[in-house]
Amino acid sequence: MKIIAFAGSPSKKSINKKLATYAAGLFENAQTEVLDLNDYEMPLFSVDKEAEIGQHPLAQAFLDKIATADFLVVSLAENNGNYSAAFKNTVDWCSRINGKLFQEKPMLLMATSPGARGGASVLEIAKNNFPRFNAEIKAVFSLPSFNDNFDVENNCISNAELDQQLKEIIKSIHI
Repeated sequence: MKIIAFAGSPSKKSINKKLATYAAGLFENAQTEVLDLNDYEMPLFSVDKEAEIGQHPLAQAFLDKIATADFLVVSLAENNGNYSAAFKNTVDWCSRINGKLFQEKPMLLMATSPGARGGASVLEIAKNNFPRFNAEIKAVFSLPSFNDNFDVENNCISNAELDQQLKEIIKSIHI
């Protein structure tokens, strides 16, 4: 099984990338590829820009990576209660090529943040929006208070209860 994992964040120190990488590593017998949104940086989408340059090749490259996956692990950064501008821009470019961006791939949808709500607002938006782009959301997980509940040095969830919750979610997913 091949897992594509990524964070909806362009931060080089993305806490959501850390969470996505950790979660993807919990799947047994899986080959994991972690994407970096910075590798798919495109100009701000507009119909004028699309008319000028056409379909952006990095959008196609992102879609091609999604196509190789058997399962997606996505952890979204929350910026002012919504997706990061970088992630939204990637979605905008990709959806112009393929409106079924997530290509019916099963997905573990997650978010984390330094705050106690753990990206709850962006998770709610994504839970409602991603199926429109053909995501098959199998489970949702939120890690609140990242700095208190994740051990960056050892790359793992340090809160035993939350760690067990994520592990049980992953065990319950049948692909």
